[in-house]
Amino acid sequence: MADGQIPISCILTSASLHDSQAAIPLARLTAQRVTTLYDLMDSAYDAQSIHEQIRGLGHIPIIDAHPRRDPIQKAELQAEEKRRKLLNLGFAEDVRYRERTTVERVNARLKDELGGRMIRVRGNAKVMCHLMFGIVALAADQILRLIT
Repeated sequence: MADGQIPISCILTSASLHDSQAAIPLARLTAQRVTTLYDLMDSAYDAQSIHEQIRGLGHIPIIDAHPRRDPIQKAELQAEEKRRKLLNLGFAEDVRYRERTTVERVNARLKDELGGRMIRVRGNAKVMCHLMFGIVALAADQILRLIT
């Protein structure tokens, strides 16, 4: 998603594929279409290979840290967050990261309002067509909201 909740890229995967496995192909596809500065992702995408690939595209990865069941790292992250709150210190990346919630809103709209939750067709082509109608409607709605 771009700012303004406008869809840029999407890919169709099997339901069993973890989102992080689609991160690199989706980032490459998006980089071919638009010029972006950042790639925002939650902690599920915190992997060294994803960080490297995004930097290789010339983007800045803003990915929430995941302690990976490491109690020491988890305590360190919590202590750092507490110190930053105490000092009222915020980074530009933190402000930008909060924009990630727009993606969640777009996904929710696609599922709840535009038929993405209950797909009653079979086959990749039919499912992709069904979802793309929702993506097109969503993009048109968001563009109209921006110009009015």
